Amino acid sequence: MDTISRENNSMLPVGAIIVGVIALLLGGYAAITLSKVNTRLADHDNKLARVEAVEGAANSASAAADRTSKDLQALRQQTQSGFNEISEAIRNLVTTVTKIEESGKKPVVAAKDGKKGGEAAVAGPNEYIVKAGDGGTKIAKTAGVSLADLQAVNPGVDWTKLKVGQKLKLPAKK
Repeated sequence: MDTISRENNSMLPVGAIIVGVIALLLGGYAAITLSKVNTRLADHDNKLARVEAVEGAANSASAAADRTSKDLQALRQQTQSGFNEISEAIRNLVTTVTKIEESGKKPVVAAKDGKKGGEAAVAGPNEYIVKAGDGGTKIAKTAGVSLADLQAVNPGVDWTKLKVGQKLKLPAKK
């Protein structure tokens, strides 16, 4: 029995060596594979960092767009308010101009014989009543006659000292 057990035992160390070599080969392969996995993991970490940077930039751009939108809305409101104020001012000006035009059309009150509180002077046919700011040239142009003809039919008038409410004769139109 001694010989049989020696023969069987002699293969045992060789088997152990073979198993050890296979284990070393598997361990080396695992180490190489682990190294590749670590490299890929590092690459993925870099890509993830870039994606996070892009996400941060997108969030910043979104926040800036929101602020710009709010600023634009505020500007629209200010512009509309300005237009409303301007339109109100224009309405007031139109009302004032209309009142001025209407007051220019009303007959001018002239004093009778130099007394206060005279009645309104009314222009008859071929007559003109002097208004504030009138001069000979303006009156002639308004009446559609020449200044020379106007002066000829009003010989006693001092054209440099016209008085509001003063009646002038108008020449016949040619």
